[in-house]
Amino acid sequence: VNYNPPFTPIIYKLELSPAYALVFGSVMALGLPLNVASLWILFTRNSLKSPSVVFMVNLALSDLMLVVALSTRVYYYATGVWRLGAMACVWFTMLFRNNIRSSAIFITFISVDRLMAVVYPMRSRHLRTAANAWKAAALGWLFVVALNVPESMGFAKFLNGSNESVCFEFPDAPRDPILAYMVPVLVLVMLAVIVVSTAMVSLTLRTRLNDSARVKNHVNVMLIFAMNLAMFAVFFLPVSLFVFFERSKPPPTSLICLASVNCCLDPLLYYFSFDGFWRRKEDAETSAARE
Repeated sequence: VNYNPPFTPIIYKLELSPAYALVFGSVMALGLPLNVASLWILFTRNSLKSPSVVFMVNLALSDLMLVVALSTRVYYYATGVWRLGAMACVWFTMLFRNNIRSSAIFITFISVDRLMAVVYPMRSRHLRTAANAWKAAALGWLFVVALNVPESMGFAKFLNGSNESVCFEFPDAPRDPILAYMVPVLVLVMLAVIVVSTAMVSLTLRTRLNDSARVKNHVNVMLIFAMNLAMFAVFFLPVSLFVFFERSKPPPTSLICLASVNCCLDPLLYYFSFDGFWRRKEDAETSAARE
């Protein structure tokens, strides 16, 4: 019997393609209504004068971008062929990667904002403004887009010189060694920021009761940080570590599936991020002014 080992990974991937399509389709079916509903609530029942709301709106927009990108992955893994061309493949690949990076950035921003509100409530009032939050969000998006430029050029060259019927799998595509190190290190730095923020907030809520008396629900505050840590540890860290240690290989689709699930859990973060997620917009504006 003739056996050709190099074709084994391809056969294995083809066998799992329907499973990948099912996972991505399920994430898309759950993530789309949850994030659309979250955006509607954030815009209609809360004030954009609160920095927390600003970061959560940007996080929800990032998740909706992921949902759009997942629709093309469902199509590809269900049919086994890509018919939309090389540039469409590059754009949707970057759209997916943008979510992983921008979600990590905005979750870190939310943690830092909660840290300043609880630990330094008075000294941070001039920093915790909606204007500064929008500036930080804009810088986050600019950073993510800047990372797209070298990656997009490398993927475009690879696809133009190869079979365009294949997408999302770039085993032989050139990889920028700087990006291969920088992105995982950035995720680790943001994870460290969240760990430190969690420890400082927990210590403040336990020992400095006078400063933290205005925090209505201590459990919700700690749930925010617990969810942020869980999202980094479960969804962002595995794929980042793989990229760091296996720089010559693309992340396996199983890790990509795992990372995509974060868009379904972010609405829970919105719910616990501040008191009165469902309150009327007028009440939210009064609370934002007090902050």
